[in-house]
Amino acid sequence: MKKRYITSETDNGKMRNPASRFMRMVAALLLLLPVAACTDFLTEDLKGDFASDTFFQNDKQAIQAINGVYNAIAFNSFNNAIWVFGDVASDDAVKGGNPGDQAEITYIDEFFADANNGIINNYWKFAYEAIARANNVIANVPAVEMDEILRNRIIGEARFIRAYTYFNLVNVFGKVPLKLMPQLTQETIHVPLSEVPAIYQQIEKDLNDAAAVLPDSYGSTDAGRVTRGAALGLLGKVSLYQNKWQEAVNYFHQLENLGVYGLLDNYSDNFKVAFKNNKEAIFEIQHLTGQNPFMGNALNQWFAPAAEGGYYFNAPTQSLVNAFEISTTGEADPRLDASIGRDGQPWLNGEIFSAAWSPTGFLTKKHQQPLSEVPSSLKGDGDLNYTYLRYADVLLMKAEAFNELNNADSARANLNKVRQRARNSFDGNAPADLLADVTTSNKDQLRTAIQKERRTELAQEFHRYFDLMRWGKAVAEAALGTDFNFEAKRYQPIPQAETDANQAIP
Repeated sequence: MKKRYITSETDNGKMRNPASRFMRMVAALLLLLPVAACTDFLTEDLKGDFASDTFFQNDKQAIQAINGVYNAIAFNSFNNAIWVFGDVASDDAVKGGNPGDQAEITYIDEFFADANNGIINNYWKFAYEAIARANNVIANVPAVEMDEILRNRIIGEARFIRAYTYFNLVNVFGKVPLKLMPQLTQETIHVPLSEVPAIYQQIEKDLNDAAAVLPDSYGSTDAGRVTRGAALGLLGKVSLYQNKWQEAVNYFHQLENLGVYGLLDNYSDNFKVAFKNNKEAIFEIQHLTGQNPFMGNALNQWFAPAAEGGYYFNAPTQSLVNAFEISTTGEADPRLDASIGRDGQPWLNGEIFSAAWSPTGFLTKKHQQPLSEVPSSLKGDGDLNYTYLRYADVLLMKAEAFNELNNADSARANLNKVRQRARNSFDGNAPADLLADVTTSNKDQLRTAIQKERRTELAQEFHRYFDLMRWGKAVAEAALGTDFNFEAKRYQPIPQAETDANQAIP
């Protein structure tokens, strides 16, 4: 039950971010982005300072446009609150922070949010801004005279980001308007809610179209752009969320057949700047510190303790900490201290963590950097990427799908690869009774083991609530307790601002 509270190259021996050139291109593009304006919302089509029919003239502008789509899904503003829906709404975290700071998160945490909730409204606008930018690229780049392979790739990147954004929306809100047209006209503003299956159908179409044209990998100049593997991985995840088990397995096998991805030797390296865009990362949202315009990762400040200039949000619960295995001699699963700061254990800067830093006694370590990389005065300008999809996640989803297909051997094999990597992440020899291979062939027991493994492997990576919802009423209500009614509370309300502006929503 939920506890409530009110890649690289080196310069002089230092790692250099392989995505930095791509990210600097994104930063430069921001200086050129249009600002939407209109004189009469009810009668005039909305246009920005740069009209689409005059902007999309060459390959340079097409690249600028797709870079703007990438920027629209970054964690460089508080509006990207997917962590609130994925972690805080679950049993893994509470709001944290000062009780009066961002108080509307508490209503989401306690399942009392209404259509006027500012966090919900801001995230809705954030997501549809990304969709609008992607729509512009998809509609206008086909007419640009440029290299055909590059043109198709740019459109594929936009289709992937649109699919990713709609996947988040459909899991946060359920039925949402499918807005697929680029210009803000009367017809494209007033779009009715689509049923969930129709939204998934569009997501799958975008991802299949993207997978057909995206490359398997990029050179260092474009490291961090969407790949074919990212499209296949998200297709597998989308299939899993619809209980299409065999389709999920097929997509995951296609991803593995690319020969690009694998587990890092050490679990904690996934969350260090020196390992950005590593072989385990399938889709990372890129960030770069020290840029003008701002391109940093604000999560670095939102989740940090107050002593470092942070706001200590997304505070882990005791329930999450208890989910990690402990040996009979007291050693913890190494993923615990790689993921969560807890009393008496080393923190990011080498000092000892104090339970007094958080209302729950815990803080997330992921998404944060030591002060040697980002000092307190620049705390909100983090350099870490957000890894949305990594290979360990794929292995666990594949294990889940195989188990539902009554293939216990393959399910165990994929599950145990993740457990073995965790066991091998010890600095020394792992205790014999910790993180042993799962041996059961019982379908229900194996399902429970896979679900438990997802919680610990992916802790504080914004997936937990969505996992609980797709696992169904019994699992969700058991985890979230008596405050949660699955039928009534699974989805967040459509923002009042959208229903006021969109006449197609009753």
